[in-house]
Amino acid sequence: MADDLNFSDFTAGEKVRVAALVARMAKRGAAGPNVDTSDLRRRIERIERQALRRKHKK
Repeated sequence: MADDLNFSDFTAGEKVRVAALVARMAKRGAAGPNVDTSDLRRRIERIERQALRRKHKK
């Protein structure tokens, strides 16, 4: 997560989306150490960038 962001900087929808993506990453991680989760990490990073842009816009 970006250094400037707190969980309170996310909208309710973004919080739900991040939580769901983290749960999917955990499920994939339980399948084994060689499972690729980079696509889910990129989606989370995209949500973080949106929240950061919104925060700095204020």
